[in-house]
Amino acid sequence: MPLHFELVTPERLLRSEEVHMVVVPGTEGDFGVLEGHAPVMSTIRDGELQVYRSPGAAPETVAIEGGFAEVSATGLTVLAERAG
Repeated sequence: MPLHFELVTPERLLRSEEVHMVVVPGTEGDFGVLEGHAPVMSTIRDGELQVYRSPGAAPETVAIEGGFAEVSATGLTVLAERAG
């Protein structure tokens, strides 16, 4: 099953899509999120999200600066101060 992923900045919703996995640069270290991940909230550090559209695919990277990541029953939401 795919993971619902949203990337949001204060200005706008940048992405809302179904993906296989996202690796988030958390302040405590990078963590991967797949469908069914336990609920968690984490602050994020400046770095790159790695978005895997399908199993075994090369990741697409998205530069982000600061913010929060929230994993819930509905998927992963990254609230970044800046992204692009």
